[in-house]
Formats: sequence, structure tokens, C-alpha cells
Amino acid sequence: MGLTISQKIIKEHLLSGEMKAGEEVSIRIDQTLTQDSTGTMAYLQFEALGIDQVKTKLSVAYIDHNMLQSGFENADDHKYIQTVTNKHGIRFSRPGNGVCHQVHIERFGVPGQTLLGSDSHTPTCGGIGMLAIGAGGLDVAVAMGGGPYYITMPKMVRVTLKNKLAPWTTAKDIILEVLRIMSVKGGVGKIVEYAGDGLASLTVPERATITNMGAELGATTSVFPSDEVTKAFLKAQGREEVWTELKPDADAVYDEEIEIDLSKLVPLVAKPHMPDQVVTVKEIEGLKVDQCCIGSCTNSSLFDMLKVAAILKGHTVHPDVSLVIAPGSKQVFNMLAETGALADMIEAGARIIECGCGPCIGMGQSPKTNAVSLRTNNRNFYGRSGTKSASIYLVSPEVAAVAAITGVVTNPADFGEPPVVSMPDSFKVNDNMVILPAADPSDVEVVRGPNIKPFPAHHELADNVEGKTLIKVEDNITTDHIMPSNAKLLPYRSNIPYLADYCLTPCDEQFPARAKENNGGFIIGGANYGQGSSREHAALAPLQLGIKGVIAISFARIHQANLINNGILPLTFADASDYEKIGMLDDLVIENAREQVKAAVDGKPVTVKNATQGYTFETNLVISDRQAGMLLAGGLLNYTRENN
Repeated sequence: MGLTISQKIIKEHLLSGEMKAGEEVSIRIDQTLTQDSTGTMAYLQFEALGIDQVKTKLSVAYIDHNMLQSGFENADDHKYIQTVTNKHGIRFSRPGNGVCHQVHIERFGVPGQTLLGSDSHTPTCGGIGMLAIGAGGLDVAVAMGGGPYYITMPKMVRVTLKNKLAPWTTAKDIILEVLRIMSVKGGVGKIVEYAGDGLASLTVPERATITNMGAELGATTSVFPSDEVTKAFLKAQGREEVWTELKPDADAVYDEEIEIDLSKLVPLVAKPHMPDQVVTVKEIEGLKVDQCCIGSCTNSSLFDMLKVAAILKGHTVHPDVSLVIAPGSKQVFNMLAETGALADMIEAGARIIECGCGPCIGMGQSPKTNAVSLRTNNRNFYGRSGTKSASIYLVSPEVAAVAAITGVVTNPADFGEPPVVSMPDSFKVNDNMVILPAADPSDVEVVRGPNIKPFPAHHELADNVEGKTLIKVEDNITTDHIMPSNAKLLPYRSNIPYLADYCLTPCDEQFPARAKENNGGFIIGGANYGQGSSREHAALAPLQLGIKGVIAISFARIHQANLINNGILPLTFADASDYEKIGMLDDLVIENAREQVKAAVDGKPVTVKNATQGYTFETNLVISDRQAGMLLAGGLLNYTRENN
């Protein structure tokens, strides 16, 4: 039986386990990336491991999430990351060099290699045939130290793309269509691979848009073949020597098959407040628009930006619309300036902001009260923009640019001829904003600002785990709900005690106080609990508050792993109806917890007693023997120390 692209890469990097769907495997990691929102904690954890130099082929630290310096905190954290990476053999991408995923696919990605990143949109590099996976910072720290990365062997999904896109239809519409078909939960435990004759007409930036937003499916990652299109892109970046052809075997077997006729797609939009709430642009045509934001790691390539500039040329942004544009990298910004496209944007009235994440994570450019904001981001979760009352719609750069001119959601087909943009034969290459690590690490002093606090202590699992139900939340609770990461809070990403006071406050403002008053306890969640960002803080803040376990109907992959990494029990209801029975402040008890965790490895349920209501219910704890050891030890850090 033949292998898929992903299976080939996993096989080449396999360290342990059997490549059967559902089985735990460990793989060797070639490259890692971090960004400043999650990176500070990842490097504190790397230091705690006591390893002198990284063991990967390449590791890069990016500053892209929080570059607003309204106080000392951000600048201090940036200096810490710069010095700690300089000491330990990691490249440092300075503020302004660009969004990690855009820069990495331009300058560092290698087809056939593995990439682990402390950002959920790391799968962007699947656009050039990498096995690129988002993970928590502690997993990345271990990988930087040469440790294996463990995953449950995913199922394989093939999405066959036929024909070519019609005018005004884009790669963003392809991934929105996949989200419409599969939903935000449909990719959990799966890798999505793209195939078909439609691939030949999709550039690497278009492929990267699709793999980037595959994170919204809950998928482990998404992968395109490495073909002549990939080779041409890498050649234009001056990196043709890293290219290798990658394609599935002719007799490769997939667990699911989806087919999309590109010629029949039309411009699509994801309505508030979830990326799978997909309708056609025509269905909301005429909706008044207050803001348009173009950029983010999904749609900030030169290819996207040149099309936007061509649409704006000769027009003026509507007086009722604020148009904000963030190029994805210094390379993109430079080339926009050199081609004159930047002048076209400025002349039209666009506001050009720094090469970074910015509006996508609510880091500036929050819309006005009750605003309608069209964004080329990958997420439109409630409140993520920084304005709770705003309605965020996810669209292509073309739809956003046209709406910025007309002032309303407009079917771009009614606007005129679409812009025609081709990929350059060569990109402007200047890596002067990437600092190489020190030749002599002993010369480097790691600088720590006063905002950097120790991460929460990890304690062994107790024999009896007990506590009150502190909060009960619905389906699709995101990491933005669990640990908000807006402009006010992101500067404290290295100060978990401070952040903990805001944990789950979008759901219940009294949760942190209740948790402290009761010395911790349990969180009760619905389906797909913890979807969205890879941010480890969504596990660290609950740990700081004494959370002993989360009992949910189901979990998102990365968050479940982060809970285990931090010694918090991620339990799922054996009978979903038990979710309804639990009341606020019910006393929950797990007796003989250590023995029950050990038995869970063999598939035995974990019994929980509701002491308040006088009944017991069963939960599932789907873990490997290794993960059981981590939970018993109180988390991955303790487990790693004990086993080294």
C-alpha cells in the first residue's frame, strides 16, 4: 500500500510508534519557530531544561505579535528573547521583519522537513510541502533540546481540486469552502492533503493561504505537494537548492475524500463569530462596512498585496471606511515600495501599518462600537478584534479592497475586471533583520526585565483529586475565551500570576476570584473546548488558579496536549448527557486518581464522584503510557527532569 505525502515525511522522521491512525508516534523535528506571544514562556521553559544549545537544524524566534510599546513590558520581553536566543543558537527575527509564517515560508522553509511552531498557524509552511505543526511552547522547547515530538497518528484526508478558479475567486474562497464542508471540528485528528489538476494554477502564496487557515479545521496540519510551482518559488527566493519533489504514491490510501470544482466557486465570506459560518458574498451584499483590515499570516504576501494595490489604484477609500493594510514581511514591504504599489495604496487613503499580526489578534485597530469589519484574517472569534460588539467577517483581500472603495459589501464581479498579477521571477532578498546566534555563547548575558515571572509550580498528581465546579461553558470555547490576548494583556505574557486574573473572564468575570476563593477546582466544558490558538497560557493560567481538571464533551488537539503538558487532567464525558447534570459549585472527587490515570492507558474509564448530588459518572482519559507518566509527575517539565 502506497503512502501519502505526510506519511512519507513521518516515516522518514519516525522515532517510535507504529504509523497506524490513532496510535501515538514520535517524530524528529528539523526546525522550530516561536513568536513573541508564546516565545517568552517557551524560552523560559527551554532554560529550565538545562540544555546549552539547540539541537535542531534550524530554530528561529520571531517578534511579530506585540510590537506596540506603550510601556516597558514588550521591549523588555523582546530583549529577553533576543539575548536568550543569541546564547542558545537560535536565529532572531527583529520587530518589523515580518509575520513568522510569511517570513519562514519565504526564507527558511524546506520541503520534506518537519517544522514545529509555538503558533497554531505553523501549518502555513505546508504550502511548500513541509510537515508543519503548531504546538504548545513546552513541546517546542523540548524539540529545540533535541527531544521527540509526540502526536497521535492522524487520519488522512485528500481534497482534490479540479479546474481553475473563476475571475475574482481566490484561494481564500477555497479554504472557506473546505471549512463550510468540514466545519471547525471536522479536521481534528486528521491531516489534509491537496491534490488534483487545480494545483498547477495555484501559486505558493495561494497554497499557503489554504494551509494557514487549515488550522481552523482543527487539523493536525495541511500539506501540498512540492512540485514545479514550489521549485519556481524557491528559485525566486534564491533557495532552489533546498527544493525536492514530494508527491503521494499513486496507490496511497486516504480515509476521507473531498472534491471541489474550482471553476464553480464564487467569492465567499465567513460571518461572525466562527470561521465555518460561510455564505456567499452575494448573500450579504449591500451590508454597510466600517472597517477593512488586509494582512495577517493568511493574506499578506506580495501576491495578495499587489492585487490590492491594483484594485485601489485611481480610487479613494470610502469616507465611512477605515482601511488598514499590514504587509506580511519586510521583503513584501520593500517590493511594494520599489514597484510603486505602495504609493497606489497610500494615495487611495489606506493606512499602512507595521509588518506584524496587529489587527488579527486585537493588537491595535480595534473597530468602533457595533462596527462591521471585513478582515483577511483566519479567525473571527467573538471579541478577538478588541471590540466585543463588533461583527468580524472573513474575506479575501479582493473583497476587502472593493468594499473599502464602495463602503458596502460588494460582489467583486460587479466592480469590473479583476487585477492580473503574476509571481516575480526573483524576490528582493535581504536578511539583515535576522540576527544570527553568538559564535561564543559564554559572552552573552541573558537580560530579564521585571515583568518576567516564574511559571506556575508543577506538583505530582494527588491520590485524591477534589474541587468544586468553578465554571460551566458551552461548545467551541476558544483559547481567546480561556486566556484573552488583547492589547492590554499581551504585554504580560511572561507574567502568569497577572494574566491568571483574566482567565475565562469573557465567559464569567468572577471566575478568577471564585477559583482563588475555592483553592482551585474543575472547569466543565462543551464540545471542541480549547479551539484556536496554540497559546500555552490557556493552560498555564488555569494551573496558576489551581485548576485540577477540565471535564468536557471534547477537546481541541493542541489545548488538550497543553493541559497534559502542565499536569491538568483533560477528561471527556463518557455520556455527554452528564454535562447537563453538573451544577455550579458541585463538589467533584476523583478517588485513587493515580491508579485511575494508570488504568486509563488501557482504556478504562476514570470515575468521578459528584459528592454534592450523590452520584458518580464515568469519563474518558485518552492518553498514552508516556502521557500518564507526565500527568503523574505533574507535567512535562517534571517528567523530562525525572527521565533524563
